[in-house]
Amino acid sequence: MVFEIASFSFTLIDLGLLLAVAALIGMAKTGLQGAGMIAVPMLALVFGAKSSTGVMLPILIFADLFGVYYYNKHANWQHLKKLIPFAFAGVILGTITGNVINETVFAHSMIAIIFVSLAIMIWRESNAKADIIDSFWFVAAIGIAGGFTTMVGNLAGPVMASYMLSMQLPKNRFIGTAAWFFLIINLLKVPFHIWVWETITWDTVLLNTALIPAIAIGAVLGISIVKKIPEAGFRWFVIIMTAASALAMML
Repeated sequence: MVFEIASFSFTLIDLGLLLAVAALIGMAKTGLQGAGMIAVPMLALVFGAKSSTGVMLPILIFADLFGVYYYNKHANWQHLKKLIPFAFAGVILGTITGNVINETVFAHSMIAIIFVSLAIMIWRESNAKADIIDSFWFVAAIGIAGGFTTMVGNLAGPVMASYMLSMQLPKNRFIGTAAWFFLIINLLKVPFHIWVWETITWDTVLLNTALIPAIAIGAVLGISIVKKIPEAGFRWFVIIMTAASALAMML
């Protein structure tokens, strides 16, 4: 059986993957860190690595809107003002290199960045008395790495999680700050996907619009599950989900 959406034709398996991706992204943007990383390779199976980034971006933006709506009052704008300029620089760097970087090298680089982020998270949690890393260079490195990884592979979640945990942000403030960060950066990415990479078209936008109900279901599920996770447990939940997703990427 073949399903037609806009100019795309999908098998039942493809359609199932699309709906699962939309729901996972919705869950990720309302607090279930790591779900988004699982969705990235799933979408690449349907559209291919580079093309999938253009299909993924509007899904991310729709899901970001749910996260911002629910967690808006918890955002920490002090951190956002520091990170966003460097992240935008990372987006530009990712745009320039995205067309020429070898996919194998890129995949290995993404895994390395994720494991470095994971190491920072674990070190911070295991050293409660350690000084919080809030230097100019740490913020700049995290911002640029976050912008680069979100542009090239939509994989900035672990990078930003390492910063949020290092700053000791409580659960809701963590999610609210991340929601605003990614909404702003993802909107800034749109022109590059339309006019430079040409991975966003009217057909992909129509497809994304059809997936909004699945995104909404995922967002509601994410909010419901996160409410049940205790404050202290949430930090280790983020670390465990990041580790599991990184291992899944290696496989």
